[in-house]
This record gives sequence, structure tokens and C-alpha cells, in this order.
Amino acid sequence: MRFVDIINKKRYNEELTDKEIQFFVDGVTDGSIPDYQVSALLMAIVLNGMNERETSYLAKAMMHSGDVIDLTSIEGIKADKHSTGGVGDKTSMALGPLVAACGLKVAKMSGRGLGHTGGTLDKLESIEGFNCFLTEEEFKKQVSEVGIAIIGQTGDLVPADKKLYALRDVTGTVESIPLIASSIMSKKLASGSDTILLDVKYGEGAFMHTIEDATKLAEAMISIGNSLGRNTMAMITDMNQPLGNTIGNAIEIREAIETLKGHGPKDFTELCMQAAEIMLMQGKVAENKEEARKMLDEVVASGKAFETFKDMVKAQGGNVDMIENPELLPQSKFKTEIKSEESGNVKVLHSERLGVLAMQLGAGRETKEQDVNHAVGLELACKRGDKVNKGDTICIVYHDEELKPQWVDELYHAFELTNEEVAPQPIIEKVLS
Repeated sequence: MRFVDIINKKRYNEELTDKEIQFFVDGVTDGSIPDYQVSALLMAIVLNGMNERETSYLAKAMMHSGDVIDLTSIEGIKADKHSTGGVGDKTSMALGPLVAACGLKVAKMSGRGLGHTGGTLDKLESIEGFNCFLTEEEFKKQVSEVGIAIIGQTGDLVPADKKLYALRDVTGTVESIPLIASSIMSKKLASGSDTILLDVKYGEGAFMHTIEDATKLAEAMISIGNSLGRNTMAMITDMNQPLGNTIGNAIEIREAIETLKGHGPKDFTELCMQAAEIMLMQGKVAENKEEARKMLDEVVASGKAFETFKDMVKAQGGNVDMIENPELLPQSKFKTEIKSEESGNVKVLHSERLGVLAMQLGAGRETKEQDVNHAVGLELACKRGDKVNKGDTICIVYHDEELKPQWVDELYHAFELTNEEVAPQPIIEKVLS
């Protein structure tokens, strides 16, 4: 089999066979296919796409390019969730303990952030001593005994994806639904869970800018998951404003704690509760949404959800005192309130701009080598539709260095006010299965 023939097939928009896709993935994994040829095929896929079968087989081949975690030794159904990422997305820290407190096992592998704020691992590492890198056996033991573990990718999972993503990043071939879907799902499938809930975000602060594109990506990932025996569902959620009120690392941990105690922001709480309902039904812990919501309300009111988060932190070596007393989490040197210069209703909160501003404070990283400052970030004092008067605080900035006038000016431009009423926008647009 000649790889150039495979490139030519896709160049002319022909369907690749399973054997040809396997040859491609094997060659990427062992390095036998040169980068320039891999890049040529990636570009052909970007231009001509892949059908459902091709995309599913690509995910399957990538999944088997390295280790595959076997969670069958853990009793019951094991659940996982994945978010396509957004500004202020601290969902895993609240959603995981919520469903685990209801009896569903949560086995989650997460990543670090690049751009905007940190990823889930960066946020959890705001907690002193928290160990994101358990061995596979430690991971399984904790999921079995505590009910939840959130760790970094362990072992040699999906090496083909690591190599392909590095190439896609520098060859203009990132934005392709078959490539994005197979990349995400190969990692979720290799992580070993029985059920997968996907939170596919759309809007300014998301990878997919429209509901239509987010829906196409969700449908592609659901098809992959279901074709390979995983119960897979997806929520299409709004990222045209940040999720919750905080953008950062330690301050997002604080907000997740408040949510587990029943005092979280309305939009973030509702996303977590609706996602938890779906996960509990996927895991056969609840028969319907009403039963699931009752269980969730009970674990929040009783404190069990918060205790489950503490149990996870303790099991992974984290300082539980920081969870019980969030003021012990990393604190910035300075805290500055930004006041509105006009009155009106908040029409737009530019998510991407706010994410970049938080990154410039040190809450995210522009390159993989950069360290994240866990203490800095933004706390929003208003959201879309809120009434703001001149002189009201619109944002609290947590920072370690003096704020530059240009940075503050950019922050003001992230808020757009209007004299007209602003209709509310649902956080969850639709659920797909």
C-alpha cells in the first residue's frame, strides 16, 4: 500500500477503506509516514471531509494506537463528560462530585489549558498538594472507593492523536469536524468509561462559533461513541458570555465550591444540574429527569456533594483545609474593582476578549511552556440582561502587577450596554442523543 495513493483518493473526495485508515494511523504512530505526507492527507480531509464510517474508524484506530484503560474491575457503570472548552468553564469540579454523590462512578481524565484560562488540571492544582497524575491502578482504586477521580492523561493513551494534533496546529488543519470529533472521542474511548456526556459549546468564546457547527460536531461524536458501544449524549450550550461569574483558576475552584453548597451562579448551577440529570439517567441511577433532580437537590442540601469533592481532594493529596476555607486558596496581591462609566442593560459580554484579558493577567498560557498564575483572574459583577448604573462595579480584577491603562480600556470594551431590554438566553440550547 502506497500512502500517496491514499492522499490522492481523499484529494479526489473518495472514501477511504478501514485498512487505508489503519495504515495511516499506524504510520503516524510509528513515524514511518513522513510529516509532509501526513499533512497532505490532513489538508485533503479538511477540504473534502470524511463520512460517518470513516470518522468512526479513524477514532477507533487512534484509540487503539496506545494504551486503553480497562475499568471493568470497578463495579457499576462508569461515567465521563467532556467539554469542548470555554471561558469560565469549571464544570467538572462541580458536576463530577454532584453525580458521584448520587452513586454514579466518575472516571475522568482532563487536560491543561492553552490560551484563555487554565484547563481543569490547572484549576485543581490551585489546591496545595493536589496530585493530578495517579497511576492507572491508583485511578481505578479511587474511582471504586471514593466514586470519583479527575486526573491527567495517564500511560501512553492515544499517541497518534498527540502527533496528529501537533501537525494540525501548524498546518492550518485544526478546523475539521471529522478530525476534531475523532481526536476528542479517541481519548474519551481510551479512558474506558461506559457513558459519555459531551458539552459542546457555541458562540464567541467557543471553538464552534454557531449552533449549526456545534450540532454537527456533537452529532459526529455521538455517532462515534454509539458505534463503539458507549452510551453517548451531547448538550449544545451557550458560550456567548462566560460561564458563571469567575474566570481564573483558584477563583473558579471557589465558585465550584459555592455551587456544590447550593450558592452558585444561576447559569452555572443550571448547566451543572441539567448535565447531572442526563448523566444519572445514562448511568441508570435515575429513571427520569424528575427523579434525578430530586436526588441532586438532596445531595446538595445535605452537604453530601460538597463532602464528595472534599473526599476526592483528600484522596489525591490535596489540602482539604483550602476546600473548607476557600480564602486559603492562592490570593492575588491586588484586587481592583472596575466601575461602569455609563448606565444601561448588559447587552453583550465578549467571552473571548475577557478570556484573553484573564490570560494576560497570567491565568492562562500562550505557549505550553508558560506557568499559570493560580491566584489571578476576573470576577464578573453583572451578566447579560442585568441592569447597571453608572458607578456600579462591573468586574473585580485579581492581579499581581499594576494594571495598564490599555488593559483596563480593553476590559471596558468587553462590556456592551444598551437602553433596551435584553431577552434572556437559555444556557442549554438542546440535548442530542
